[in-house]
Amino acid sequence: MLDQLQKLEARYTELENLLASPEVLSDREKSNKLARELSSLREPVFLFRDYKRVDKEIEELENVLKEKHEKDFVDLAKKELEDLRLKKTGLEEKLKNALTEEDEFAGRDIIVEIRQGTGGDEAGIFAADLYRMYTHYATNKGWTVELMSASENESGGFKEVSFSVKGRDAYKRLKYESGVHRVQRVPTTEAQGRIHTSTATVAVLIEPGEVDLEINPGDLRIDTYRSSGPGGQHMQKTDSAVRITHIPTGAVVACQDERSQLKNKTKALRILRAKLLDLKIEAEAKKISAQRKGQVGTGDRSEKIRTYNFPDRRVTDHRINFTSHQLEGILEGEMDELSDALIKAAEEKKQEAKKNG
Repeated sequence: MLDQLQKLEARYTELENLLASPEVLSDREKSNKLARELSSLREPVFLFRDYKRVDKEIEELENVLKEKHEKDFVDLAKKELEDLRLKKTGLEEKLKNALTEEDEFAGRDIIVEIRQGTGGDEAGIFAADLYRMYTHYATNKGWTVELMSASENESGGFKEVSFSVKGRDAYKRLKYESGVHRVQRVPTTEAQGRIHTSTATVAVLIEPGEVDLEINPGDLRIDTYRSSGPGGQHMQKTDSAVRITHIPTGAVVACQDERSQLKNKTKALRILRAKLLDLKIEAEAKKISAQRKGQVGTGDRSEKIRTYNFPDRRVTDHRINFTSHQLEGILEGEMDELSDALIKAAEEKKQEAKKNG
């Protein structure tokens, strides 16, 4: 562990120097990328520096105790030494947690995809509610949100919406949102006041770096069509909507929100790359069944993870038996209590899995 931490500290120092260089400062994209990497390393590096400082203080105090024999001094020194050793043990535990496998993607940007599920137009309205919840949460956290693709239904909800989220701890706090979300309420379209159950599916995808994934251009089929609605391929030169199909996997992404065909193509490729990386990660995870048992939920898109019950003003996450009666606040983006509970439960499961070998 110490060797790994020393390498991280060396990389942190290297990044600090790079970010101060004129070459990087003049390249905004590169500067932002390196700054995000620096931010993702800050926690383990600062903990490691605290650990080294405490370890040095312990060593110095032990050497002093070998030379000093006055009772009052020895008693005080032993008490201080005991406190320092407890602090060192606590820092070791924090460092182990900071270097867990799940942090492989810490600091990475993500793409969130929300799709309406069962329940017709009401499901689309619920999908829009979830979109608002996440974007408000991002605003509260100071994250940057970029709408990637959206398809509305007749009631003003979303059949599907995709957006990117950039910011410190965005992946850490949103990674457990993947799965089926269920809402129980009286729809605005229901004249008789009956409670309906509708669903929407959320997928949290990691934005791949250049080294994470390579796509053979020959595996892609790119079609264009009119943004205003479905039409034949290449109906006119100004067609701007883009549909990209990855032939080997059958993954399809369409973008039509930008007027520029190039911008739509760029966004569609970003979403497609994220989807393909997600498939790759899922395939690797399935090979390690013990690892998946230690996770909060399986990450399976078909798993019902949470219910939003309006009559009781209740939100329940079924994976960790967590219930909050702050439904309105959560839907307005006040998600920290829920997010903290999920992160804590995941850590406890991981520690339990380690103890059981």
